Amino acid sequence: MNFQIKTLDWAQAATLVADALLVLVPEQTALPSSAKDPLSLTLRQALAAGDLSASAKTLVAYRLLGVKAPRVVFVHVGEGGAAALRQALASAAAALKQPNVKHWGLVLSLLGQDEAAALQPVMLALGDATYSYTHTKPSAKARTLSKVTLALADAPAAKVAFAQALATLRGVELAKEWANRPGNHATPSRLADAAKALGRVAGFSSEVLGPKEVAKLGMGAFMAVAQGSAEPLRFMVLHYNGAPKSQAPVVLVGKGITFDTGGISIKPAAEMDEMKFDMGGAASVLGVFEALAHSRPKINVVGLIPSCENMPDGLAVKPGDVVTSMSGQTIEVLNTDAEGRLILCDALTYAKRFKPHSVIDVATLTGACVVALGAVRSGLFASDDALAQALGDAGERSHDLCWRMPLDDAYAEGLKSHFADLGNVGGRAAGAITAAKFLQKFAADMRWAHLDIAGTAWRSGAAKGATGRPVPLLHQYLLDVASGQAGL
Repeated sequence: MNFQIKTLDWAQAATLVADALLVLVPEQTALPSSAKDPLSLTLRQALAAGDLSASAKTLVAYRLLGVKAPRVVFVHVGEGGAAALRQALASAAAALKQPNVKHWGLVLSLLGQDEAAALQPVMLALGDATYSYTHTKPSAKARTLSKVTLALADAPAAKVAFAQALATLRGVELAKEWANRPGNHATPSRLADAAKALGRVAGFSSEVLGPKEVAKLGMGAFMAVAQGSAEPLRFMVLHYNGAPKSQAPVVLVGKGITFDTGGISIKPAAEMDEMKFDMGGAASVLGVFEALAHSRPKINVVGLIPSCENMPDGLAVKPGDVVTSMSGQTIEVLNTDAEGRLILCDALTYAKRFKPHSVIDVATLTGACVVALGAVRSGLFASDDALAQALGDAGERSHDLCWRMPLDDAYAEGLKSHFADLGNVGGRAAGAITAAKFLQKFAADMRWAHLDIAGTAWRSGAAKGATGRPVPLLHQYLLDVASGQAGL
């Protein structure tokens, strides 16, 4: 889908040649009474009659006299906030899913000074509303929308915001595509191929380690999870080099469990198919690197993706087994379904070799986080207040929200083990926090944060599918670090 921005004031919007014209109308729209252009005349009457309001969010018109586009959809966007824009665009897009509607004109000029800020939520909402998964479903109708022209009152002033929004959208769509693929189409090896493809982009590089290399590194926790699967593990190392080598990189670590049965501590059958989404953290790291390929900030970034399946065959790790992590700490595996932290802990130890600016791991880690925060905000845990603030601010600006959770030392008491340095679970109470406390033990001496995206990485039900989160948050954070706005 090709996006472009164009300067068109409100009166000129009718001249835009497109298959359909979407006009975003905020609550406080005040059209001059003297305005006689066709869009103003129609909109003024619709507002006066109550045909376009908070309760009547869309109004479709066909072949308006004086308007180049054959279809015009007026979309009420309330106060114009990100949530209202997303909801309104989703409704409007549903009305225009027609094979012959391939070019949309999207008029933002009524939003006034907010038009640049509206670009990212509008573009992401449009991408989400028109996204179609076809990789293993050839009968699905592929996206027919091929071009979107965004009409703004001042396009040059919004150039930077537009470029950032477009880069974020590209990253979100890559993350969604890989997370949506079934486990047999998104194996660790195939995920590694995606990492290699990104590594071939100018300014990027990649390395993929297999079982022998991982064993040589001493990643015993990672190997323990992988040993029950016929699919060989892969450890991906991605580099984006946008700054001098002397600049410490930000390291992103993504959980890449391409399918999670729970292992010997097997999960219930109901909804187990959704465990293909358990590599949402890995998909988001790939998505962020795709975004970086378009935005090109002056920053160095390393992506680490430990990837394997968690399966219950005769070689699988058993409850009560003790494994030795790369850090040398021993772990009693009390529950094999708490496997994500086992692969992440070795990746966090590996991250130390880069002497990082900051380390952020991203994982669909705990059902407890879903209970705590639902699907609205990702759980944020951080050992550094400034890093927590920077990530929270990035979430607010990108409209990809998170919420900081506690990391009191007392929460680690449940991780004590009689037979190892620590256990991999700490009981049912505060499960999201004890999982984060486990990871924290492997992130000492680093500025570290953990994002639990178990509630935000995918949707269930009628709208089942990956969301691409938290690509917008992470991309915004990297842009903030590059520009010096992160306060770190």
